[in-house]
Amino acid sequence: MNTKITLLLILAFASMMAFGQRPIIELTFTAVDSATYAQLDSIKVMNRTQGGDTVLYWPDTVLNLYYVGLGEASRVEDLFQVRQNYPNPVTDRTTISLIVPEKDEVGIIITDILGRVILKTDRVLDKGIHSFRFTPGGGNLNFFTAQWKGMSSSIKILQTVFNSSGTSTLEYAGSEDSFPQLKATEDIQSFFFNLGDKLLYIGYANGLQSGMLDVPEASQSYTFQFATNLPCPGTPTVEYEGQVYNTIQIFSQCWLKENLNVGTMIPGEQEMSDDGVIEKYCYDNDIANCATYGGLYDWHEAMQYVTTEGAQGICPSDWHIPTDEEWKVLEGAVDSQYGIGNLMWDESGYRGFDAGLNLKSTWGWYSSGNGTDLFGFSGLPGGGCNSSGLFGNIGEIGPWWSTREYVTICAWYRALYFLNSNVCRDVYNNEFGMSVRCIRDY
Repeated sequence: MNTKITLLLILAFASMMAFGQRPIIELTFTAVDSATYAQLDSIKVMNRTQGGDTVLYWPDTVLNLYYVGLGEASRVEDLFQVRQNYPNPVTDRTTISLIVPEKDEVGIIITDILGRVILKTDRVLDKGIHSFRFTPGGGNLNFFTAQWKGMSSSIKILQTVFNSSGTSTLEYAGSEDSFPQLKATEDIQSFFFNLGDKLLYIGYANGLQSGMLDVPEASQSYTFQFATNLPCPGTPTVEYEGQVYNTIQIFSQCWLKENLNVGTMIPGEQEMSDDGVIEKYCYDNDIANCATYGGLYDWHEAMQYVTTEGAQGICPSDWHIPTDEEWKVLEGAVDSQYGIGNLMWDESGYRGFDAGLNLKSTWGWYSSGNGTDLFGFSGLPGGGCNSSGLFGNIGEIGPWWSTREYVTICAWYRALYFLNSNVCRDVYNNEFGMSVRCIRDY
């Protein structure tokens, strides 16, 4: 066979392989409470672009998305897989689970960072989920690899405290005959995914929920945060343009605790302009009000004259003006009746039950309209400035811009009101001066 024919056969085989295998994005989820590992009960994944959702139940914390044509959620029973151990990193002992699609021999090998074999065992396992308890010996990194019917799956195991005996052990911890269902029985829907779709991830643990948004383009690992009402771990403060801002962690979102106060004050009747200088209004043209409530900015100035969702705008580096979807996640996280992802948050006007009450500060609101500030957001009633330069509603309303444009002259915003316990989502003229609150990039 000549070289040309050989090359054609190789190309034809490669083409068949490529056609027969759909590209996969693997999404892996874990959780922490501050810096402590937290075991997830379940994860709900919602496609915010084209609709549909799927639910993973512990110990299933990996979702495979196929994105040739219409995407789909993977069926766990079709996969041979080693699930990431928990806890990880390991201080003493850790649990590892295997998903075995049908009964056969499974080979397990554990190696160190140099490739030396630490443990090796073969075991016939029935169809189901099988758990092992592993106690690592010396070294701070091990590789756990399982093989079944020519398929192989591996994980990395980190160790923070060395085993003084230097002896590694692996013991079988039992099995489950049935596979976890990926979808809740009362919420069965087809889950489709195309590249570019925005996904909302909601993690549940011990009666709490935590949400994240992303547009995945490659396999990724996500860590839900279940800490709240404390400074963002690792970033308690942010220094920006000569001012120090505190931070507040509200589950998986990290916010600045104060309204942004940056730029040069201009009179309320003067129009803001794209001149390379950040400009702000101070309520009643009084600089003291900017010190208390932050500056007021029209939408274009806040966005720094771009229209991109999630733009940094006038926020510090690694922070941005919240998107409309990020506001919805915050509302669901702090409301006692309507959770993250509830269709309630897609509506306009005042929505929810007590999200506004829980976001409002405990001082500064008219007629005993103060909030509980249950999550440390400390929303203040900074009022606003209209396009004619007239100020109004300080003490009554706290409005904040989002990055989502509605039409050329309007954009979406959020508002807390002294008489309401819920939160308003609506559109307003983008020449109106509103407060700006920044959220950290994921």
